[in-house]
Amino acid sequence: QLQLVESGGGLVQPGGSLRLSCAASGFTLDYYAIGWFRQAPGKEREGVSCISLSGNSTYYYLQSVKGRFTISRDNAKNTVYLQMNSLKPEDTAVYYCAADRQTCTNWPLEYDYWGQGTQVTVSS
Repeated sequence: QLQLVESGGGLVQPGGSLRLSCAASGFTLDYYAIGWFRQAPGKEREGVSCISLSGNSTYYYLQSVKGRFTISRDNAKNTVYLQMNSLKPEDTAVYYCAADRQTCTNWPLEYDYWGQGTQVTVSS
């Protein structure tokens, strides 16, 4: 069974950090671009970041996360990470990772596999 599993979410105070993980089971992430999306209550799902198959290219789709979030991948561990620093209340959302066979894109419908999401809450 092909599956993506996110972890690392939780409750953090403003200014804090979290590292999200996206682990694959049933397939290898080596052949996929991996994107992170988020969805806040009452809002549409939005692209946050993506890392290419090789890991040589990274994309940050939201101006608000540039300089604060870093995406990386460890193919040996079959895992992609999203390091989130200087978190703000507006970062509160369910964060999802997704796999695309071809390339990074900000369009959710292009992705082939999705995880179930992990909740990130930034609050004092």
